[in-house]
Amino acid sequence: MRHEAHFRFRSADAGHLFRAVAPEMEAESTPRSRAACLLEAPDTLVLNVQAADIAALRAALNMWLRLISVAQEMQELLNNQETIP
Repeated sequence: MRHEAHFRFRSADAGHLFRAVAPEMEAESTPRSRAACLLEAPDTLVLNVQAADIAALRAALNMWLRLISVAQEMQELLNNQETIP
């Protein structure tokens, strides 16, 4: 694969985010791109994306960054619900 992108997300909810996107990693099947997501530390989620061409990299990044963003938004909603009496 010729093109790569690496992201590190620091969050107290990194473990929850990892568990939210992990099923998508198992179901991923794209011949032009490959992604790996791992929990580097209790507060650090790492996303590595490789692609054969720039268009495939853009498409894969759109998908994975959106998934992580939605997972973060849902976690924030859950965190806010827990603080409401």
